[in-house]
Amino acid sequence: MQFLRYLFLLTLISMAVDAMPQAFHGGVTAGVVGSQVAGDNFSGYNKGGIYGGGWVSLDLSERTGIKTELTYFQKGSRENPNEKNGYHEYLLRLNYIELPVLFQYKIKQFTIEAGPSAGFLMGYYEEVDQDVISDYSGYNKPSDVTFQINLGLEFSLTPVTGVGIRTNNSLWNVFSENETGDVWRFWDYGRFNDAIIIYAYFQFR
Repeated sequence: MQFLRYLFLLTLISMAVDAMPQAFHGGVTAGVVGSQVAGDNFSGYNKGGIYGGGWVSLDLSERTGIKTELTYFQKGSRENPNEKNGYHEYLLRLNYIELPVLFQYKIKQFTIEAGPSAGFLMGYYEEVDQDVISDYSGYNKPSDVTFQINLGLEFSLTPVTGVGIRTNNSLWNVFSENETGDVWRFWDYGRFNDAIIIYAYFQFR
């Protein structure tokens, strides 16, 4: 319900800025996510999820702009049982509200986007060999706030619709404590969310 309130608020803002000069734009976006957690010993973008929300952008020039989004973002990790892993299975669901700020560079129908984002944990679920982890006392919990770097490419199909692909990679450890097996990234050891998003968008006119 909290996400729906945020989305409703962003929709109202988008509709309001749509009435302003043409430098401002607003719209909605939705797509699918493939994700993994680097450092958890399960490789591959095997965890599926959904992605959706709203955005507002400001044209800085004919080719450049800034866009901010408010999105619901499902990430996590999955390992399906097979002979190689001894038929063990693992599932981690991490649900975030994410706020990216992206710099845009436009070339004809293409738009390159890059920038940071902050993620706020809304809920999580962890399961090991079909046993749900419910007692996190003394257990390493996911962090409430995460920070990511995003890089993406959009292609406009019409003046108000388009599709895109984006990578979303954590900058800091997404768990509260370090553990054996953590990997190094930038300036910190930890476990890090990595995600690939394929999405479509609609711009209000």
